[in-house]
Amino acid sequence: MTIRVVLADDEDLIRAGLRIIIDTEPGLAVVGEAADGAAVLPVVRRERPDVVLMDVRMPALDGIEATRRLTALEDPPKVLVVTTFENDDYVYDALRAGADGFLLKRARPEELVRAVKLVASGESLLFPAAIRALAARRPGARVPGVDRLTGREGDVLRLMTRGLSNGEIAAELVVSPETVKTHVGNVLTKLGARDRTQAVIAAYESGFVSPG
Repeated sequence: MTIRVVLADDEDLIRAGLRIIIDTEPGLAVVGEAADGAAVLPVVRRERPDVVLMDVRMPALDGIEATRRLTALEDPPKVLVVTTFENDDYVYDALRAGADGFLLKRARPEELVRAVKLVASGESLLFPAAIRALAARRPGARVPGVDRLTGREGDVLRLMTRGLSNGEIAAELVVSPETVKTHVGNVLTKLGARDRTQAVIAAYESGFVSPG
């Protein structure tokens, strides 16, 4: 199955470069482009992509609000924020708004391809170390669902904050990947999290896991 990608960036050269990388990779295809956050929504509604590569800083409507609007759709695409600086509060705000991960613009082509595939799979979190650094600058927040996690669900959440996939968590805990998948689903439900990224943010902001 081909992973359908939409590019959202106000720089023509950036979009052109991303398109070349994605379109030359088997199993990936660019199906639309937008030069501003305000133009993303109609493109997504028309093309129904699996992943949107979203520039976080755009002039008319930034990537944060564009991400928020996309994730409010009935069947939203995955959103991968593409940014120049990893320790940027804009990135953290985009993640809180529903982005699934982020990638640096200086990333190598193979890193971009891997990131798109990871985000499309919905299994792995990108750059957890950078997210820790961003979370460390934010005040703690009460997340009611945290105190309802079982001991094993807590173990799974801690490993999720390290960016481990279901398979890697299964190996760490010596359980089956199916068991981990069930635990991950329970964690997301109890935290009211849309996906793994939102769960990890909740873990840091609530103090369940220390950013340090």
